[in-house]
Amino acid sequence: MPLTSDEDIRQLLEETRTIAMIGASDRPDRPSYGVMAYLQSRGYRVIPVNPQITGEHVHGEFVFRELSQIGEPIDMVDIFRRSIATGEAVDEAIAAGAKSVWLQIGVINEEAAARAEAAGLKVVMDRCPKIDIPRLGVPRVGGAH
Repeated sequence: MPLTSDEDIRQLLEETRTIAMIGASDRPDRPSYGVMAYLQSRGYRVIPVNPQITGEHVHGEFVFRELSQIGEPIDMVDIFRRSIATGEAVDEAIAAGAKSVWLQIGVINEEAAARAEAAGLKVVMDRCPKIDIPRLGVPRVGGAH
């Protein structure tokens, strides 16, 4: 079952340090652009993944084509993809050894969530960390405000 309780979601956000964002965008009008900036402002390291803008930079971070290229531990994979495309992203997250996957608001894929959970990942679905962090009073990563 995906995490739904405030306590579980808060704990996940407090344990997370490095987030890979699949579907990160360099376009300011896209939700992922603003969410990435917000997460960085809260102290998270956010690594953008988007094959369409590979090699460019978003908010100062190099954009990777796929998760497997990152080559460092990933705590969470934040997925900004259509629900139908999340299965592939979840499989990449499992293969990369991520600890959790977060499917954004409107992104629901029960089958992919079940695969992630079977592989030992925590799953959050149909939510946004930019909304949940202030709502739950999650402290800034590293403790500083």
